[in-house]
Amino acid sequence: MSETPVAEMSFEQAMAELEQVVGKLERGEVPLEESITLYERGQALRKHCDAKLKAAEEKVAAITLDAEGNPAGTKPLDAG
Repeated sequence: MSETPVAEMSFEQAMAELEQVVGKLERGEVPLEESITLYERGQALRKHCDAKLKAAEEKVAAITLDAEGNPAGTKPLDAG
């Protein structure tokens, strides 16, 4: 497993590590205490991936199209 803080990972890095975590937990390769630590890391990785996906979806949704259906720029995202 990576020592990289989850917040510093790209989506791809976090997803790859999450797959490794799930694989180890499913195979039962680790003792109980390590399983708990892995589960916690997996939860952090999942939340990070969810946040990255949501941000990407919001960027895509903000793209506006011109009369011909071509991207014409972006509109500001609602602050919420």
